[in-house]
Formats: sequence, structure tokens, C-alpha cells
Amino acid sequence: MKILLVDDHAVVRAGLAQLLAASLNAQVFEASDENSALDWLRRHRPDLVIVDLGLPGAGGLWLLTRLRDMGLRCLVLSMHAEAIYARRALDAGACGYISKNIDASELLHAVKQAFEGRIYVEKPIAEQLSLHSDVLGRDFGKLTARDLDLIRLLSEGKTLSEIAACVDISYKTVANAMSLIKAKLGVSSTADLLRFAVLARPEH
Repeated sequence: MKILLVDDHAVVRAGLAQLLAASLNAQVFEASDENSALDWLRRHRPDLVIVDLGLPGAGGLWLLTRLRDMGLRCLVLSMHAEAIYARRALDAGACGYISKNIDASELLHAVKQAFEGRIYVEKPIAEQLSLHSDVLGRDFGKLTARDLDLIRLLSEGKTLSEIAACVDISYKTVANAMSLIKAKLGVSSTADLLRFAVLARPEH
């Protein structure tokens, strides 16, 4: 099994590479961002690509769409356990989604499932996708990584001013972004967007 691991944290890559090599006898290759990943892929073809969404530059979601167009199977391993991130990743072409909260045995199981051509989503996240399919089934293809971050902060009960401070942009920029997000998701009010954000949190 040949795996390309794309994550911007060297320590994470090293730990995962050691685990995958020892447990699955996998050949593991590493890339720190989308550019180095694509450069490697011009010369090699792995059985599976494991991608972190929080990559610098264009980001993991952009890379997923490129990998989908290349016909590659991709498993997302993310710090985000919210179902909204999983929905967006699956829409972008991922064949599975797991968070960095899982234990080693489940990670290895997810890798095996993806390698064998199956779709695997971490159970608590899959339950959220199913439970709130009316909310999470909207057109996530229109949402950017920044949109998802703003929705997550809104779900945590933060005001627009607090969100602006968290992401280091102006209040007006946040307000405009929220209006665009509502239009993308087809909701008409901030109350509807807040309901969407809260339901998408992992504890719901």
C-alpha cells in the first residue's frame, strides 16, 4: 500500500508515517502543503492520499477537488470534528472523514476501508450527518474554508464583533461574509443561520 500523507505539521506526519508503516506495512510519502503534494503526484500515483483540511495556501478543500479530478482516493484527517466540515469534504471528493481525536485502531480501520474502496466517516460525525440531513444536506460546494470557520465560531455563541476579533478582520467584513453565507445556504435570517450552525456542532 502506497500512501501520500499531506499535513503541514512535521510531528504529525512523522507519527502517522510510523504508525502506518508498522501496522499496515505501508510505504508512506509526505508533503507539507498542496504544492509539494501536487509536485510529488506528477511523478507518482499512490493508493490513497490522507489530507488535512487546514493546509496553508489554497487549503485542503481545494486540494481535495484537484485529487478528485485526478481520480485519487482521499481520506481526510482533520482537527475539526464538526459535521459541516465533513459534509464539505465529502462533497469535494473525499472518500472518508475522521478527526484527530480518534484512536490509532480506528484510524487504521478508516485507512483500510478507504484503501478497499469504501466510504468511511467517524461514527459521531456520521451520526450528525444523518441526524441533521435536512440542515447539512444543503449545497456545501459553495462554502469556502473561511465560511466554515465563521459558521463554527457562530455556533460557539460568539457575536459578530467577537468573530471579527478571532479571525482578525473587520466587523463589516464579517457581517458581509455572513450575508453571503446565508445566500449560499438558502437561509433568509441570522436566526436560521444560527440554527444551522448550532445543529452542525458535534454535540448535537
